[in-house]
Amino acid sequence: MSSREFAEWLALYGMEPFGDARADLRSGIVASVIANVNRDPKKRRRPYKPEDFVPRFESERRQTSWREQLQFVEMLNTALGGRDLRKRGDAGKPGS
Repeated sequence: MSSREFAEWLALYGMEPFGDARADLRSGIVASVIANVNRDPKKRRRPYKPEDFVPRFESERRQTSWREQLQFVEMLNTALGGRDLRKRGDAGKPGS
């Protein structure tokens, strides 16, 4: 996959997300509608939300520092066949 094709896929995902998370949300919407039409408002006043039916997995680890972010960019650069054009002394400094 070229970097251009990768960028196009990222742009498409930005406009119309796809994948398991989106499919889970769609299923949650259907499940919440079914649950709400069959809900006894006396027993459960609050309507169900789609999120009530979406499975929860371990939360993804977030990047906590610029060093981790830089490491991720370097990995992507290598994977996409890029070259590191930084000067030797500047590598690893933020803003370089």
